[in-house]
Amino acid sequence: MPYLYRAPGPQAHPVPKDARTTHSSGQSFEQMRQECLQRGTLFEDADFPASNSSLFYSERPQIPFVWKRPGFWQHSEWLDVVIDDRLPTFRDRLVFLHSADHNEFWSALLEKAYAKLNGSYEALKGGSAIEAMEDFTGGVAETFQTKEAPKNFYEILEKALKRGSLLGCFIDTRSAAESEARTPFGLIKGHAYSVTGIDQVNFRGQIIELIRVRNPWGQVEWNGSWSDSSPEWHSVGPAEQKRLCHTALDDGEFWMAFKDFKAHFDKVEICNLTPDALEEDAIHKWEVTVHQGSWVRGSTAGGCRNFLDTFWTNPQIKLSLTEKDEGQEECSFLVALMQKDRRKLKRFGATVLTIGYAIYECPDKDEHLNKDFFRYHASRARSKTFINLREVSDRFKLPPGEYILIPSTFEPHQEADFCLRIFSEKKAITRDMDGNVDIDLPEPPKPTPPDQETEEEQQFRALLEQVAGEDMEVTAEELEYVLNAVLQKKKDIKFKKLSLISCKNIISLMDTSSNGKLEFGEFKVFWDKLKQWINLFLRFDADKSGTMSTYELRTALKAAGFQLSSHLLQLIVLRYADEELQLDFDDFLNCLVRLENASRVFQALSTKNKEFIHLNINEFIYLTMNI
Repeated sequence: MPYLYRAPGPQAHPVPKDARTTHSSGQSFEQMRQECLQRGTLFEDADFPASNSSLFYSERPQIPFVWKRPGFWQHSEWLDVVIDDRLPTFRDRLVFLHSADHNEFWSALLEKAYAKLNGSYEALKGGSAIEAMEDFTGGVAETFQTKEAPKNFYEILEKALKRGSLLGCFIDTRSAAESEARTPFGLIKGHAYSVTGIDQVNFRGQIIELIRVRNPWGQVEWNGSWSDSSPEWHSVGPAEQKRLCHTALDDGEFWMAFKDFKAHFDKVEICNLTPDALEEDAIHKWEVTVHQGSWVRGSTAGGCRNFLDTFWTNPQIKLSLTEKDEGQEECSFLVALMQKDRRKLKRFGATVLTIGYAIYECPDKDEHLNKDFFRYHASRARSKTFINLREVSDRFKLPPGEYILIPSTFEPHQEADFCLRIFSEKKAITRDMDGNVDIDLPEPPKPTPPDQETEEEQQFRALLEQVAGEDMEVTAEELEYVLNAVLQKKKDIKFKKLSLISCKNIISLMDTSSNGKLEFGEFKVFWDKLKQWINLFLRFDADKSGTMSTYELRTALKAAGFQLSSHLLQLIVLRYADEELQLDFDDFLNCLVRLENASRVFQALSTKNKEFIHLNINEFIYLTMNI
């Protein structure tokens, strides 16, 4: 389940020195190191123990592992991951990542830290090279289909390598059976290769474009043209071979003609350490803003535009593009949307969701856009596709102006945390449209003197005498009896039963005399309010089922005077909605009473106690709704 409370709004782009401590002790690497030195003991990591639970989450080991000692950026923040140096072995050999030199352990230790970050070694299974490249560098990913690549694809790769970008490539598989299958040319399907070089060579008077690829296994190589032992090298002089670092060793690294590379490999993934476009020569200084958010079933998991009834409930981020690019009429920016922790949650059945985003021109409103807006307005830009990858990123150029960016899953009701990064050539201003809380409640009317009461008010006074008796004051028990009797007669709303606690909350809200009862004037004000709330409920019961969908709750609460943040809506859904994401009227009534109670208490406290103002109304309501 996504976590609920975060400080709203954009965050500064983090740097490695700001790495957040991830160990349960709260200590940094240096603190734990000093502690071990003082004790004279070797570190043993209780968070990621040397046991089977750190290796697998869905199966038992098929061999007896022995853990031996040899003699990091994720989701737009740098993390300080502390591990001990015990590594899983079998027959005195490392089981997972290892170097050709059996006395070299840095890669295995790095892998262990990455496995800890994702929950287990098994969680790394079937990994995507671009995920790891982003996690280890904090870079921005781009993917190219080699068969659909631009004409200057060679130059793009050349520029990427010169800038220090990380490049990977692979061959698609049509089925699980093809995974790791070897082609007649010595290439492995579904295997993550790295691109380590690109160059040209003079071959019999012709300039041939070459690309150097590495198999991380350290063996099994391409056996076609320009492979290690191919005859083409006989026509290349020793000096040129040396410049290209050509060797005939079975070390996993090999050259191939660029035209062959495009024919045999399907995708190239590039992790740029800056978001500079590879099609351009200029190096830019980019501005970066980061938004952390959640898609929560019933409140903010609205799905894509295909699902109009719920799409508008997704998180909405306002993007203000104020400055044109140098010498241009538009503003360049890159949007990267990443779903978080899907590998770590694999053990609980989580999969990578299909995600994407849309960008709309912002109307002259400073509020969360409703369903009608999206019914009549098309998006100005959007991600190329919705796809089940950890991250979706695309570049855009739009005129200066204000836009609304909506990240979403493809299907509604799917839950995940996400990280949205916006890179802009000029400074862009972003704001979460779902973080504001605004309470606009009308002042209760002043009681009418008995000699000026209308006929309706006199009838109401007679009703109160029947309920309350001679003292004309309604207790919680009497209110419980009356409300349940009246509401159960309403055939157009579903209603279970109001509890005594709910009626005490109503009295707490309406009791201006603080005697724990409702007098005539207080009871009448509540009765009028109750009729308004019933009308609201019926108005937003779109399918006339007698219940209200949680996706209509935001609008219904706003009509009642409560503009709430997404986090508060999530909390209300968790507390009051059923498994079908519906609210009966008694749930709706309880919700409104608690909200109005909390807002009135906050107003009273902040008026009397100036020091109380440091706690904003969003935080206060969040705390009181949790009680």
